[in-house]
Order: sequence, then C-alpha cells, then structure tokens
Amino acid sequence: MRLSNIHPIFYHTRIGQKRFFRFIRDWNDRGSFARTKCQEKLPFSVKRHQSLLRRKLGNSAPGLQESKITNLKIAQKAIDGILIRPGEVFSFWQLVGKPSRDKGYTEGMLLSRGEVTSGIGGGLCQMANLLYWMALHTPLTITERHHHSFDPFPDSGRVLPFGSGAGVFYNYVDFRFKNETNQIFQINVWLTEKHLKGSIQTDQEWPLSYHIEERNHRFLQKDGKNYRENEIWRKTVDVKTGNIIDTALIIKNFSEVKYEIPGNVLEN
Repeated sequence: MRLSNIHPIFYHTRIGQKRFFRFIRDWNDRGSFARTKCQEKLPFSVKRHQSLLRRKLGNSAPGLQESKITNLKIAQKAIDGILIRPGEVFSFWQLVGKPSRDKGYTEGMLLSRGEVTSGIGGGLCQMANLLYWMALHTPLTITERHHHSFDPFPDSGRVLPFGSGAGVFYNYVDFRFKNETNQIFQINVWLTEKHLKGSIQTDQEWPLSYHIEERNHRFLQKDGKNYRENEIWRKTVDVKTGNIIDTALIIKNFSEVKYEIPGNVLEN
C-alpha cells in the first residue's frame, strides 16, 4: 500500500511534491505556452460543441451543480479567445491557474481517489471535457490527457461516448494540446442559461474533417467488481472528395463502475 493511502498527511505531501515538480518543468518550458488572446473570432470554424450545465448525476446534491456553474464562468474568462499559434501548447492550468476562494471559486463536485467528493473549483472537468472533444475534431495534437479510472454515475443525458472526457486536477493533472500545423487556431468558450458552449476557429480553411465513433462497448464483471470498457476511433476525411484518409484508435477505456448495473448486460 502506498503511504499516500495510509494517512491524509502523506497524501497531501505527495500532492505538494507533484505540483512542485510540474511547476519546475513548466517554468523551463514557459515560452511554449499559448497566452495571447484575440477578442474577434478567427473566420473559419473547425468544430463547435455544447454540453448541458445541469443534468442528473446519481444522487449528487443539486447545489454542487450551481457551484460548478460559478466556477465555469471564472475559468471561461481565462480561456475564451486564446490563440494557439504554430508550435504553441495549450495548457488548461497555465491559463486557468490555481482555483481559490480569493478568485471567486466555490465548492463543487470532484472525482478523486475513486470517490465522488467536493472541493474548491470542483466541476472544471466539464470545461476540460468540452475542450478535449472539440480538439479531437481538429489537427491539434493532444500531448496530455487524463481520464478518471472509475465511472461514478449511470448515463443520463449523455450524448458523447463513454470515456471521451478529460480529467484535470491542479496542476499536475493537466489537459494539453500542441499546434503542429502552419495555421493559427483559437479557442472560444461561453455560457448560456442551459449550456456550456465552445468553438475552435482557424485563420484559413482546413481541408480535413474528423469523425469520432465508439466501438466494442461493454459492461463486464471481474473478481466481484463491475467494469466498463470501450474503444474510441477517429476517421480523418478529405472535405472535398469525402475519401477516408485515415482511421485510428485514439482511446481505449477500462474503468470500474461505481453504480448498479442490470445483470442482463454484464459479461463475465
């Protein structure tokens, strides 16, 4: 058993250590991060998406979702309009910074150490999920993405494949992608009464489109525990001809399920 699992003091010490090491690495690479903003949208849209701000998540308290919306509004201001120039890296935490009460962040839902809990800045994973899904539909190269090792809630209002999100935890569990093209890309995010919305724009038309599909989804039981697995594939298509240029496996998920599953859908 790890020391961090024995007593909270070891856990928090380990977190502090990881954050320090990430800070040192990022300081050395500080010139590569995207930091320039533009209030005007670039002319060509590559991908748009939206997600519901409020939906049923098991037996979680509705108040945590309202707190989440407060947190998303603060993070949105840090991200909206950011330009990713050729060679630059988008980093969620480099832009958002450490969530704190002084910045206006409140207690929201967190998924940590296999449990559903709450903490300052909770709910920001919804922003990372939106950004990741949009980035998958662009030529931007994902350089860091983390997914929760457990599935906490049954599907309710889910419109995307299971496991197509991105977990974030300040600062060492980050979401990052790099612009390895010769074009400029821009991230735009905003909130309405019901949705978190976003778009990725670019300064020139992009000749390819990207299509995401789920394959081999199933629930299974192993050693008395329930799990969920699937694969997420991406097709790259030439916009003019409609020809498929490439088909690639991009994610393979395997997560413990924390809710009851009907016996008729479980495989051994």
